[in-house]
Amino acid sequence: MNHFNQVTARGPGHSMGVNYARLFKLAVVLFLLITSTVRVSAQQPAKRETPPPLPSREISGIVKDTLDLGLPGATVSLTSDKDTLKTSTNNDGIFVFKDVKSATYTIVVQSLGYLKTSPMRFKQNDLTPRIVMDPIIMKEEKNTLNTVVINGTPSITYKTDTVEYKASDYVVRANSMIDELLKKMEGMEVGSDGSLVHNGEAVLKAKLNGKEFLGGDVANAIKNLPAEIVDKIQIVDDYGDQAARTGVKDGDPQKILNITTRTDKSVGNIVRLSAAAGSNDRYNADINGTRINQNQTIAIDSKYRNTVNGVGGGGTGGTTKAGEASFSIRDKIGKNVNFNVNYKYDGDDVLNLSSSFSKSVTNLRNILKLQTDSLVNTFTTRGSERTNDSRSHNFRAEIEINLDSNDYMSIRPSINYSSSSSMSADTSYQTGYRHQYQVNANSSGSKSPQLGLVVGYQHRFDKLRRNFFVEGEVRTNNRNSDSDQDMFIRYFLNDEESESRDSLVYRLRLNKNLNTSYRGSMTYVEPLGTNTQIEANAQINYNGYDNNATTRNRVNGGVSQVIDSLSNIFNYSFTQARFALNFRYGMSNTSRIRFSAGLTAVPALLSGTKVSLGTTTRRASFNLIPIARMEYLWSRQHKVALNYSGNASEPTFDQIQPVRDVTNPNNPVIGNPNLKARFVHTIRSDYNNYIANSKLNYSIGVNASFNQNDVISSSIDIIDPNVPVLPGQTPVRIRETRYINMNGVYRVGGNYNISKQLSNRKYNLALSGSANYNHRITMTNGEKNINIVKSFRESFGPRINPTDWFEINPYVSYNHQTSDNTVLKNQSETNTLAFNVDGTIYFLESWIFKYNASKNYISGINANVNNNPFVINATVEKELFNRRGRVTFQAFDVLNQNNFINRDFNDTGGYTDTKSNAVSRYFMVGLSMRLQKWSGARGGRDGRGIRRRGDGSFM
Repeated sequence: MNHFNQVTARGPGHSMGVNYARLFKLAVVLFLLITSTVRVSAQQPAKRETPPPLPSREISGIVKDTLDLGLPGATVSLTSDKDTLKTSTNNDGIFVFKDVKSATYTIVVQSLGYLKTSPMRFKQNDLTPRIVMDPIIMKEEKNTLNTVVINGTPSITYKTDTVEYKASDYVVRANSMIDELLKKMEGMEVGSDGSLVHNGEAVLKAKLNGKEFLGGDVANAIKNLPAEIVDKIQIVDDYGDQAARTGVKDGDPQKILNITTRTDKSVGNIVRLSAAAGSNDRYNADINGTRINQNQTIAIDSKYRNTVNGVGGGGTGGTTKAGEASFSIRDKIGKNVNFNVNYKYDGDDVLNLSSSFSKSVTNLRNILKLQTDSLVNTFTTRGSERTNDSRSHNFRAEIEINLDSNDYMSIRPSINYSSSSSMSADTSYQTGYRHQYQVNANSSGSKSPQLGLVVGYQHRFDKLRRNFFVEGEVRTNNRNSDSDQDMFIRYFLNDEESESRDSLVYRLRLNKNLNTSYRGSMTYVEPLGTNTQIEANAQINYNGYDNNATTRNRVNGGVSQVIDSLSNIFNYSFTQARFALNFRYGMSNTSRIRFSAGLTAVPALLSGTKVSLGTTTRRASFNLIPIARMEYLWSRQHKVALNYSGNASEPTFDQIQPVRDVTNPNNPVIGNPNLKARFVHTIRSDYNNYIANSKLNYSIGVNASFNQNDVISSSIDIIDPNVPVLPGQTPVRIRETRYINMNGVYRVGGNYNISKQLSNRKYNLALSGSANYNHRITMTNGEKNINIVKSFRESFGPRINPTDWFEINPYVSYNHQTSDNTVLKNQSETNTLAFNVDGTIYFLESWIFKYNASKNYISGINANVNNNPFVINATVEKELFNRRGRVTFQAFDVLNQNNFINRDFNDTGGYTDTKSNAVSRYFMVGLSMRLQKWSGARGGRDGRGIRRRGDGSFM
């Protein structure tokens, strides 16, 4: 009441004005607030609704081992509330899942020889169509034997078609080359010339990180690359590019060496220079430079030398002046084109000196129509001097084009050109059944350009492992040759050599041989499941031969007309097709058993035309052969494998051409145009086991081959119509050779290698041996002669390296060989006991002494030669410039006893003993320098690190 009275006491006019003002201000404020709120709301976009997740996505990743290399064949399982999927990694360790319905999933990976991963749960963005996962690293499985546990990766791993050595487990001195590293590895034999043998088989080609290096020359690779950059050494059974792309194998493989570099030493440069000169005009020079930057490789090599043939081994004596130059470039153009180019030039001037003694046996029963056997011998003493100058250019390139993620093309051109000229002078003296003296002088020359091109295309379908591959090849070889023959023969018509007839042959022979070949193949692979697939392959091979041979007599400084009876134009071709259907099991890396089973149909056609006579020949054949390959793996260090293969081959020109060839008047040759193609069945089995706890490795190999329609020689002794004799004189007989098809030729062999490493590989005990049984057939004067050659070899070669300054490698071997004949009823036998030792001593910090010596005891060879030579070679080196340079003094054949005897058994019951050059002692002084620098490879820009394939190449 008081308040009401107070307000109203101010008068009615004043009270009403104050209230309207407040209301007006309040209205303005409210208006401004509402307006600004509307503006702000208008400037903001309308709130979007959350989109639904994608119905499916692609998930990919890579599985690696602890050495950062992709792991092929690992089984990857993906499960979610909507998915149950399984796949295997490819050769690079990559896996891909398509049409994955959930972005939240669990992955488990397992692989033979590796620990199975624990379930790994991932929750990804469900709006991403392609998810690339981080690498999955798998650890080697720990094997237990007598409670001893292996830590780390075993030194030797057996994979499909590959034996892999971990280089870090083999210790070599600083600045060593790869050849020194290989000598430490089980089953390896390294020759002084850079040749390499693995478990008794020659290694024919070298690769670096999966690609051919310096033309594939093994010696260049292992003598010029340092051991310190090597991560792994792989010995691979290589079936060719098509098999590498599709996995479908056909034919027989060749052994290749693949060197994979360490990731931290895959970038660098090395330059090696050496020069040496010595007594008897000996010299040697070598320049090598290599640049490696991960997959990029640039290498050059040049050599020039004048050396002695036959030092430290058998063969012919004499000297060789040789020069060679080669380069290799491996790089890429853009992102999708990779190329590898190799070129090599060889030039050789060779002088061969040899002397030989041979024995041949003849059974006169059929010749003289006798009732019983009558064996007679012919003994031949021969001396020869031959010179040969040859030049060759060899160019090969490989271009790989990744057209897209599913399509690949390869182009491989090749160009080869070779030329040679040679001269020879031979003298021989024969006694016994054949009694004559002969002087032969020949000169010849040839040129042979060759061109080749291989083009391949592969399409990989979205379904894992389904792929289609097609390849075509064309090659030409055009060889032109000429030879001048000057032969004098004196036939003795009685034992006292008082009566004789002389014969002179002076002829010019010109040959033109053109070989053109075509090959086409198609392969389709259809996976049936994660562990099985069907493989279909069809291919056709055509070899065409155009041959033109003319013979003329040299007369009064000129030449006669063509001698029709000794000349011919003979063209023939060999066409072979192969149709194969194969079932393959064991695609998963967890499979302990892997096998292929199928059939191959091989129709073949051999046809020919003798143009000069207008006659033709046509021989068709058909073979149905099994496909049989099996492999059982107890682990990655323990496996057994069995393989069968079959292949047809055409006769050579000499065997099929129907014109009499009298290049050697004592042995005219007449080919048989009605010959069938030979077919060879080959079976091979290998057992390998490496017990890592004991550092014990042993390998056993068994192989056999059986020839169907083998081409064998049929020789008949006939009276020489060109040497008339009087009554009472001994007629002159010559041996005429023809060719026929026959079954029954086969060969069976086996070998083993055992290596045991002791005391952290300071001692390596190596025991090896081989045995072979060779069943050969010839026809001699109408009778079938079976020649059986048996050989047995046993060797023991420990490598002893107790300290880093001393190494000694003693070696002892025993070789036994026999040759038996049924018709000729004679046996030959040789036994060789060899003692060898080589080693190295490092002293006074920078001095090196190297030595090798060999002593041989040989029985069964003629006693008129020194068949127990003792050869000693020695080298002293002084290291300079912090081991970058060396001064070398070398002494070869210190005792001057290099006169080894080699015996070769022929299939007609005889043998030939060849003596190498006996004058091979000389000395050399040399200087060498090596400069190098290495660093590690860098990872990709995406931050996912360095990714590599199983062959060492970088991704």
